[in-house]
Amino acid sequence: MMSRYEELGVDVQKRGIEVFQQLTGNLFPGAFCIVTRDPERPDIGLVLHTDSAGTKPIVSYLLWKESGSIEVFKGLAQDVLAMNLNDIACVAATPFSFVDYVAVNRFRVPKGEVLRVLSEGFRESMAALERLGLPLVFAGGETADLPDLVRTLDISATALGRVPLKHAVTGERISPGDVIVGVRSGGRTPGEPRENSGIMCNGLTLARRSLLHSSYGLRFPEALEPEAKTYHGRFSLNDQPDGLGMTIGEALTSPMRLFAPYVLRVIESFGSQVTGLVHNMGGGLTKSLKLGRGVHYLKDHLYEPDPIFHLIKAESGEDWRHMYEAFNMGTGFEIVSEREAADGIVDAFESMGLEAKAIGEVLRSGEGNRLTIRSSFGEFKYQAGGTSDAG
Repeated sequence: MMSRYEELGVDVQKRGIEVFQQLTGNLFPGAFCIVTRDPERPDIGLVLHTDSAGTKPIVSYLLWKESGSIEVFKGLAQDVLAMNLNDIACVAATPFSFVDYVAVNRFRVPKGEVLRVLSEGFRESMAALERLGLPLVFAGGETADLPDLVRTLDISATALGRVPLKHAVTGERISPGDVIVGVRSGGRTPGEPRENSGIMCNGLTLARRSLLHSSYGLRFPEALEPEAKTYHGRFSLNDQPDGLGMTIGEALTSPMRLFAPYVLRVIESFGSQVTGLVHNMGGGLTKSLKLGRGVHYLKDHLYEPDPIFHLIKAESGEDWRHMYEAFNMGTGFEIVSEREAADGIVDAFESMGLEAKAIGEVLRSGEGNRLTIRSSFGEFKYQAGGTSDAG
C-alpha cells in the first residue's frame, strides 16, 4: 500500500540511486557513506558528502511572509551542516571543511538579507562546533539566481571529512549480540537555546501538507507543487496545539541537532567496540537496514515519539508502519556496539548532555537484513529492499 508520503511524490527508499554505485570509488560498499582513498596518503579515506535542508526552507519562507522577520531563515544553516556532518561521522570520519550552495528566486526572496542571516547562522554553528572540539573551515560556496527553476529558495552544503582507513566504521563487523544505542532527537541539550521538536529535516513535505491550513496554498501558491495535494490541515504556523509545547512553525523549523562532535568523542573512547553508526534520515528508523550482512535489527525499547510525530500521524492519516519509515520518531542517531560497551556509550552521551539509551539489539537473519520494530502502536517488520506488512 502506498504511504501518504509517497502520494506527495517522495520516495523514502530513494530508488534509482543504485545506478551511480558503479561510478564511485567506494572502498566500503556497505558503509553508511562513500569512502574513497586519499591519492596522496593511501592509508587515509576521504568522505565528500552533500545534502540539503529538504523542503524546510519552504516553512521558513512561509514564516517570513507571515511575520516579516528575516531571522527565521537562520536555522537553515545549522540544518545543512548537521545533514552533512552527522552523515560523515557515520563512518568515523572527522569533517574539516564545507562549502554552501544557495539558490533563490529573487522575485520572491530578498537575496541579500537571506544571505546575511544564513552567514550568521553558519558563524554561530561553527563557533558551537569549535567549542565541542570540531573546528570547521568554511571554504566558500555558490549562490545562484534561478527564478525559472526555484519557486522560493533552496539551500545545501557539501562537506569534506577524513578517516584513517583502519579506523573506519563500515558496518561489516555488526554481529548478532550487538546492542543498538539510540540518541534522542528532541528535547534540549546544553548550549541549545530552546526545546527541539525532534523532526530534524525529514518528512517536512508530509508535515506541511497535513498540518497547515488550505489558505496557505491559496495565499502562497509558490510554496507547493500544484500537481500534488494542497495544504489540507487545521493550523496556522502560529497555532500551538495542546501538548506540542511550541507553535507549529517552531516545531517544523527546529534546527536539527549536530550529533557529529558527540559521536566522534564516543568513537575516540570506545574505538573498535563501535561496529555501526546510523543517522536516521531518509528512511527514518529503517535506515539501519543498509548496514551489515545477514542481520536482524530488533528495536523494542524506542523512545516515545515526540508530540510533533503524534500530531502528524493524527492529521495526515498515515499509518504507524510508514511513520517509522518516514520519520526518526524521536531517535536521531544510532550506535551499534559490542554488548559490553553499550552501557559505557550511554553514560558517555549522558555526560555530554544528550539523552541516550539501549533501544534494541542485533539478531541473526537468514533472509538478508531485516528490522522489527515493537512499539505500543504495534509490531512492524521491514526487509532490506522493501517493507512487509505489520505483524
